Amino acid sequence: MLYVNSLCSFCHQFLIEFSLFMHLSRFLYVSMSECWRLPDQEPPMHGGVQSPQYPQPYPPNQNKQWDLSVPEGYQLRLTFTHLDIEASEGCHYDALTVFYDDKILAKFCGHENSADGIHPGNQPILSPGNRLTLVFQSDDSNPERHQNVGFSAQYQAIDIDECSAPEPADGSGPLCSQICLNTLGSYLCSCHHGFELRSDQRTCVLSCSGGIFDESEGHLFSPGYPNPPPHAVSCQYIISVESGFTVSLNFTDNFHIESVDTEQGPNCLYHWLQVTVPNKEPMKLCGGKSPGLIITNSNTVLLDYHTDNDGLSRGWSLDYSTHMQCPFPGKVGRGRVTPVLTEYLYRDYISVRCDPGYKLMTNGQEIESFSTMCQSNGQWHIPLPECHIIDCGEPKPLLNGGVTFLSGFQNQYRSIVQYHCNEPFYSLLGGTNVSFTCEADRKWRSNNDIVVSPTCLPVCGQPINHISAYQRIIGGSEAPNHTIPWQVLLSVDGHRAGGMVIADRWIMTAAHVLQENGNTVPNEVLRVYMGLTNVNTLRQSPVYTASIHVHPEYNNPNNVNFNNDIALIKLREPITFRASVMPVCLPEKGATYVTGMMGLVSGFGLTESNNNRILTNKLKYVQLPVVEQETCRASITSAKKKRNSVPSLTSNMFCAGVPEGGKDSCQGDSGGPFTLTDDGRVWAAGIVSWGVDCGQQGTYGVYTRVTQYLDWINKTMQDN
Repeated sequence: MLYVNSLCSFCHQFLIEFSLFMHLSRFLYVSMSECWRLPDQEPPMHGGVQSPQYPQPYPPNQNKQWDLSVPEGYQLRLTFTHLDIEASEGCHYDALTVFYDDKILAKFCGHENSADGIHPGNQPILSPGNRLTLVFQSDDSNPERHQNVGFSAQYQAIDIDECSAPEPADGSGPLCSQICLNTLGSYLCSCHHGFELRSDQRTCVLSCSGGIFDESEGHLFSPGYPNPPPHAVSCQYIISVESGFTVSLNFTDNFHIESVDTEQGPNCLYHWLQVTVPNKEPMKLCGGKSPGLIITNSNTVLLDYHTDNDGLSRGWSLDYSTHMQCPFPGKVGRGRVTPVLTEYLYRDYISVRCDPGYKLMTNGQEIESFSTMCQSNGQWHIPLPECHIIDCGEPKPLLNGGVTFLSGFQNQYRSIVQYHCNEPFYSLLGGTNVSFTCEADRKWRSNNDIVVSPTCLPVCGQPINHISAYQRIIGGSEAPNHTIPWQVLLSVDGHRAGGMVIADRWIMTAAHVLQENGNTVPNEVLRVYMGLTNVNTLRQSPVYTASIHVHPEYNNPNNVNFNNDIALIKLREPITFRASVMPVCLPEKGATYVTGMMGLVSGFGLTESNNNRILTNKLKYVQLPVVEQETCRASITSAKKKRNSVPSLTSNMFCAGVPEGGKDSCQGDSGGPFTLTDDGRVWAAGIVSWGVDCGQQGTYGVYTRVTQYLDWINKTMQDN
């Protein structure tokens, strides 16, 4: 590091003594140029200084001076890395003296731990300012024995914390009147909120705190409030909010603006707060009474506050708010308006919900939801809707039944209907009437929360008239009307057969009546008649066939194998049951055929008149007991001995009749019912199938055992 003052002295010496060797000329030129340039440069932040010839012993008769400096705003700190100067009392001979301007800060000589002299040790020297002057002097005493090497020191700039310095003694006050911020090499002054910095960059004065205020609400006050404002204040406050809002000014009670009393009252001559609203006359406020609440009905308000150089005003403050109020929306019958507020302002929303069982309606149209907004003109953008009672629509009609209204009107909410079936021919599942209520979701629901309408099931095996006695037949007895309503007359390509109704689209009969030469007859040759007991009347209203289903294991091309003699006929249209047409019940699984139990056989087959067998036009019936299976088998075995063409008896068959003969089912009765009765319920125990010598002594009629085919019957009806 070059030493500035020494180098400059050397440069000047070079200019005078130009006889130095030429090989030094470059160095000297550089040094000279540095001397010319350095005065214009910023002082360095750090540097070093050493005694002449250091670290060799310094020469005698020295008197050297170094002016050290760092940039303004810093203190200079000097730290010795080594000091060894000839010691003497009071450093009288050789010494290094440290000056700050004309003030001696220290004087050093000796070496560390020497008995004489003054040594700095490890303590640095901190200049009061940004500069120090070092003066080194040595005398010429004892030059032969002088071995002291002098000194070496470093200096650096240390930032001054001007803000922590005590106030100057000259009474000029603190550096900053409010807030002092220390910076590297300097400091900055700042002010508290509501004040601004004067041009001297030290003093804070009260500011107007005016400006533009665009928030929906705020707080304004005079400069310095609650303290009195300064004189000569001229402040402007602009409140400007979104169009549609209205500004309201609410002054606090602590209001005082100097006024001049006149005969007409206080006059705002020198101090005032002027409120200006577009398209209105300005309003000047002064005096000691608060203006209270001022509703401007504008979204822009200009406030001008003025004081002159005299007088005293204690100031003012206000809170401003913005709103646009819409009228109270009112009430909606059978509905609720939410939210419920004490007032409704611009951009507030309300919604309407109807009570359960009611619907939102506007302009005659139903809407799913409703909300409306308070507009900038103070009106709701959509008028309130109405709540109308909902209706569930007509209850679903009940097939073979009806609906009765128990309460309510026009299928409306909370109306109650009751379903009932056309008794005694149909009954509701569960056996009782079912009530449905129109609920808020617009569905008819039962008490069990069921929305599916009930089903009317046919009542089977319960005719409205009952046979109370019977007569001997082959001719049998004529069946009174409505006593055997399941009886069916089949016309198969002109031949008669019987059958029985088991469901609204299904007839059960014998397979052999529907086959010719091993083939099932086509639908077109089959006619089905039911509902009356007179053949002549029956033929006026045939029912047509949709499909014929012969048991898949029936195989009787030669009329000698009547095993599985059962078939089902599906009708094109369902039957509506009534007194003359009702289904017979199918047997329960596991139903038994008790020997001697009396059954009833019916049909339009052969009957006896004057010992002649003729085809009857009237429905006849006969009651026959169930025959023990082995008895029947023995009868058929006996018949086989006389005639090889007699079919065999299988477990899928049973017999009925009396041993003395005279009562039996005959030709024309095939496929008809053999029914038994349990607990007043008639069920199809058998189908008239075949027999040997109709009604002869020792022979019995053979019937298909229906209990053996329940699975096939149910599956066939379900699949088709």
